Amino acid sequence: MNAVPEIAADLEIIAKVSADVGEGPIWDDKTETMIFVDSTAGLIYRISHATGELTSMGLGQMVGAAIPRKCGGLVACASDGLLSVEDNGSVALLVPIEKDLNHRMNDAKCDSRGRLWSGTFSLTFEKGAGALYRIDPDLAITKAFGDVTISNGLGWSPDEKTFYYVDTGKRGIDAFDYDIETGVASNRRRFIDIERSAGLPDGIAVDSEGCLWVALYYGGTVRRYSATGKCIGKITLPVARVTSCNFGGPDLDLLYITTANHLIEDDGKPHESYAGATFRCRPGVTGLTSHRFAG
Repeated sequence: MNAVPEIAADLEIIAKVSADVGEGPIWDDKTETMIFVDSTAGLIYRISHATGELTSMGLGQMVGAAIPRKCGGLVACASDGLLSVEDNGSVALLVPIEKDLNHRMNDAKCDSRGRLWSGTFSLTFEKGAGALYRIDPDLAITKAFGDVTISNGLGWSPDEKTFYYVDTGKRGIDAFDYDIETGVASNRRRFIDIERSAGLPDGIAVDSEGCLWVALYYGGTVRRYSATGKCIGKITLPVARVTSCNFGGPDLDLLYITTANHLIEDDGKPHESYAGATFRCRPGVTGLTSHRFAG
């Protein structure tokens, strides 16, 4: 493809945590903190916008994302399924999902009605072994589809009429028609193909202009695509394993970017000084609200 223009974004490190696999940044507007996880280490982090204070708690199992809950606390997408995580640190299984398989839940997001979407993958990376699920506020589970290799980024267009989804194993991003009244995603089609040389598509975010941002694992960048699928910019990071991104800050004008160090389960690739850190920048556009789980 043609050269992708660089976005001047004043990149900074805000969490020098050397996460094995940093993932799932979610903005909590009530506490004005950015929540993210270290997937393989089973840790949930919060970083305060006002003070920069970083706190963490361990789940005792691998985790793909942690999302604020309308009734308080968090829910975590983990190895056993969907967990409740109370403010006092107590953890309980809410919904078992593929618990008896050698799988785990990964990235997750909620729509504006508080439905949670999250997928699974095999810990041996068996092709097509995972699935994408919707968990409704009454904790009913709907399997949207299977044949998922590595479930990753999810997001909606500003009007929530389009749902975006990443199966990293399929090297691209798919789009669906989305019915916000029923929570049904239909008419699946390929939105973006990611060339192998650019890295592997991982976490995504959608901005207020309807453009899609995708973290490219082993690619060292976050790319911005227009609503028509044209690559219109990129942010280059000083590390190769870029895992996810999401907008935060009181004005949703900050882009938080997680990365991986991959030392616990070494992937055989070179390691960089800032691998596993969480970065932040101002990309010149605002993002969309991170919704809470209504269950």
